[in-house]
Amino acid sequence: MGDDATPVTRLLQRWQDGDRDALEAITPLLYRELRRIAASHLRRERSGHTLRPTELLHEAFLHLIQQQDQNWKNRAHFFGVAAHLMRHILVDHARAKSSGKRGGGMQKVALDEAVSEAASRPAQLIALDDALRELEKLDPRKGQVIELRFFGGMSIEETAVAAGISTATVSREQRMAEAWLQRQMLVQADLPGKKQDDGDA
Repeated sequence: MGDDATPVTRLLQRWQDGDRDALEAITPLLYRELRRIAASHLRRERSGHTLRPTELLHEAFLHLIQQQDQNWKNRAHFFGVAAHLMRHILVDHARAKSSGKRGGGMQKVALDEAVSEAASRPAQLIALDDALRELEKLDPRKGQVIELRFFGGMSIEETAVAAGISTATVSREQRMAEAWLQRQMLVQADLPGKKQDDGDA
């Protein structure tokens, strides 16, 4: 997604100032990037899922263009908000589809699998979102890194720009956050032999 010294940043600022021509100019650029993010979420979905990348993209994009009161600092900020929207759209869809006892059949999975297989395994995504909410209370920066990386589809470099930290810090925070989230998801599932880890994230 590049750095802040791009025409996208200037177009976002013009859009913020009420320039509708700027919105028309920036739409294809943002739409293409958001489509990439949406596709990355759902590319590994099993057959029979009901939420398609285009639908996820359209819903997120409509929310974003309605947020003209946002103080868009740069493209990294824009896609950070997009990541947050993608997360909530996916989780809302998973909650609507989920049935039966929450956490039933929970197993340890990679976080990217919990996100990308949201439709076929909604309980996994719901458990991840619940755990992520807890993490955000304990350590907002770790929560932001996970949201940008897994829901925003950002690279380590892009995440570093959006979060205002170094790439080394992104990698370290992600490793620690993933380990904590995995433990928390298993705790939420009430699996035998698992105890709540009350330590810091």
